This record gives sequence, structure tokens and C-alpha cells, in this order.
Amino acid sequence: MNCKPNPEILPPSSGVRARAHRLFSDDNLDLLAYILDDWFRIPGTQVRLGIDGLIGIIPGIGDVLAGILSCLLILGAWVRGVPYVTLFRMVINVGIGVIVGAIPFAGDLFDIAWRPNHRNFALMARHLREPHRHTWKDYAFLALLGVMVLIILATPIVVLVLLIL
Repeated sequence: MNCKPNPEILPPSSGVRARAHRLFSDDNLDLLAYILDDWFRIPGTQVRLGIDGLIGIIPGIGDVLAGILSCLLILGAWVRGVPYVTLFRMVINVGIGVIVGAIPFAGDLFDIAWRPNHRNFALMARHLREPHRHTWKDYAFLALLGVMVLIILATPIVVLVLLIL
């Protein structure tokens, strides 16, 4: 019997998934979060900001571009198997940064303080350390967000009903 390996069959470690895991390693994602949130220090202060804060200064498109860059961290967490509850929290962190960051000046200051990429890296790292541990904070955050969305959606309907009556 021929025991030579078949050159047509690729070993499991050489696939796209393995390359993606290497690309989205802890070191690379931590570096990405650092570059996006902390890369520069404002001279004479302890305040740090990253590419996210600098791009956010550009009116109109800056916060959207920063949000797209932040999605790389979310993509890395998804590739590494982070559950959807955590991924959704990560998306919300980026969304808050993009929406509030769109407010001129005050939004940029909020973006520097909010640091969504560090928050998201910490969420991902927590899940990878303890894969089946979701805290009550995860579900409370999502429940509160759901209630807020329902209130936002119901407000025009309630106002319309009150105007008609």
C-alpha cells in the first residue's frame, strides 16, 4: 500500500481559516486597538488618542471611516469564534462612537474618552479566556438597548395619537 501523502490534500493548518486566525491573533488585534485608540499622546498631558480620534475630526466622513476601521476588530472576534451576544455588544460600542462622534467637537472629545476599540478588545479577550461566561451585564446592556430602541420607535406613534385625540 502506498503511504505517501497526497499532494492534492492540504493539511488542516494551511487553510484560509488558519491564516485568518494568525492574522487576527491577540497581538495583532491588541496592536490595532492601540493604534486606533492610543497611538499618540497630546504633548504636556497624559491624554492619548489614536487614528480613530484623528480621523473623527474630519467633518462628515471621518467618524464613518473610523467606524469601518473599528469593524476590523469585530471581524477578528467573529473569526475567532466570539458569540453573537458579545459581537453585538462590540457593534453597539462602535455604533455609539460613530453616532456621538458625529457631533462636532464634543463628539470628538467623547470619542477619545470612550475608546471603543479597547472596550471591544477587552470583551473579546474576556470571552476567549472564559468562553461560556456571559455576565448579567451583557444581557442587561442588550435589554436596556432594546427598550431604548422600542421607546424611540414608539415615540412618533404616541405623538401622532396624542395629536389626533
